[in-house]
Amino acid sequence: MNPAPPSFPTSRRPRHKTVAAWLAFLGGIFGWHRFYLHGWGDVWGWAHAIPTALGAWGLERVLTYGQDDKLSWVLLPFLGLSLVAASLSAILYALQPPQRWNARHNPQLAPDDPAGQTNGLTVLAIVLALMVGATAFMAGLAFSFQRYFEYQVEQGLLISQ
Repeated sequence: MNPAPPSFPTSRRPRHKTVAAWLAFLGGIFGWHRFYLHGWGDVWGWAHAIPTALGAWGLERVLTYGQDDKLSWVLLPFLGLSLVAASLSAILYALQPPQRWNARHNPQLAPDDPAGQTNGLTVLAIVLALMVGATAFMAGLAFSFQRYFEYQVEQGLLISQ
């Protein structure tokens, strides 16, 4: 009877926490961090492109048709959601303790291996992800609420005439 193959080949290169945090911050809206950690076959990595594409289409519609385009109201928050999710992933990766990181992503390495250690670049990724994520979240909320209330005012004016 053959034993089951290991879930991670022993020849696999270590996955560094800092690299994963930066990939999540810089390209998380495209799933780069998922591809780095789980390979090109990762379904969730490919799924990141859907809300990003919808949000980009909404942004293109705002630039083409102006802020009164109602479809862009629905689509544009997807871009903000993608940015927030990518920033949150960067923060969660960067804040994981080295033992947990190595146990999950580098099981062939010692728990205190440098691949899971935090350094200055990891902290910088956290700071930038917090700034970008919070800005995208607040901008998405402000845009959505502004459009919603403007729509309500328009409907109220139609009813009152």
